[in-house]
Amino acid sequence: MAADRNEWEKWATDVIFGRARGFWPMIMRAVLRGLSWVYRLGVRLRLRLYRKEWLEQSSLGTMTVSIGNITVGGTGKTPVVERFARELAARGRKVAILSRGYKSADLQKPQFWQNPETGVVVTNPPKIVSDGRSVMLGAKYAGDEPYMLAQNLPGVAVVVDRDRVRGGRFAVRELGVDTLLLDDGLQYLHLDHSLDVVLVDQNAPFGNGYILPRGTLREPPANLCRADYIFLTKCDGDPPDQLIRQIRRYNKTAEILQCTHGPKHLHGVFNDEILPLEALQGKYLGAISGIAQPKSFDRLLKKLGGKVMFHTTFADHHAFTAREIEPFMDRCVNRGVDMIVTTEKDAVRFPRPDKLDVPIYYLRIEVKILEGEEVWQRCLERICQRVSREPEDWAEERLRTRPVG
Repeated sequence: MAADRNEWEKWATDVIFGRARGFWPMIMRAVLRGLSWVYRLGVRLRLRLYRKEWLEQSSLGTMTVSIGNITVGGTGKTPVVERFARELAARGRKVAILSRGYKSADLQKPQFWQNPETGVVVTNPPKIVSDGRSVMLGAKYAGDEPYMLAQNLPGVAVVVDRDRVRGGRFAVRELGVDTLLLDDGLQYLHLDHSLDVVLVDQNAPFGNGYILPRGTLREPPANLCRADYIFLTKCDGDPPDQLIRQIRRYNKTAEILQCTHGPKHLHGVFNDEILPLEALQGKYLGAISGIAQPKSFDRLLKKLGGKVMFHTTFADHHAFTAREIEPFMDRCVNRGVDMIVTTEKDAVRFPRPDKLDVPIYYLRIEVKILEGEEVWQRCLERICQRVSREPEDWAEERLRTRPVG
């Protein structure tokens, strides 16, 4: 069943990006194009309803920073969320990350939470991946990205709930946080945003140019008008002047910075061994990933000097099974690869093979700012300043002054 679903997801992706040829893919693209117009109208109507206050927008009375994008996947959002959380915590903010926990399993039995200060017990809270002291859920129930963030960010709470107002209210009341990072939050309008940080991948800023479900755009590019800060991600150092001019057509005031997602080191998936990037030089690699843009991972490994003999790919957020890993491991042994390399996000979903005949590592990625360090510092300072006005006044001003596409 899982294999069939994965094949279907890969085929659908090939249809969307035009890689699948033939009669039926052509018909499917035509159908999806029609559905995209319906989706576009729904997006516009929903934004208008929130702007007119016909749909309720909740404020939790604390700084809420939305970090999101206008495309589906692949912009490098998780490392940016991690850097925000790490640096804000270092500046004394008590931070919680709010996530919907995409593709996470339901808990077999509800958690309960006892406030260590008051002794009050909360039954059936949101999923508490981390309370800032310890990691309380694994990747299966937390979701791969929330679990990875919890592992990498001691001192930062991670809360998962589809209703992120509920998750945020728990974080503020029970965990005592003063800064909420709304992961993948641009489209989540039920919770008021103090700031909107929007990520745009320099290599594919507007996906394939089509709105969902025909393409990967969640919203039209004009909706970048809602951003306070725009992060151009995966930059290569060349000035993206043309892209910046295009963005300025939609948003004339947002501050823009350029960053790249640079590899830091190799880390053992099943141990704490750390190797320098130079360990990839001249090595024969077997790569495996379940991410939105596997080709970018493949290119990175080759750029670092690795000889990628084959790259087994799955749909984004795919939950690997032992039955899928065993033939991959056998292939690696038969082809004589020196090591297996995967992504950090995939590493948390990687089942331990019966035999570790080939060492398995993940590539640790961190965000590096190439242009706009002063913008980054201003952004952090703005978040760290207390909002002096009442939450209701803040929300009202944002609804009145921020355009909606």
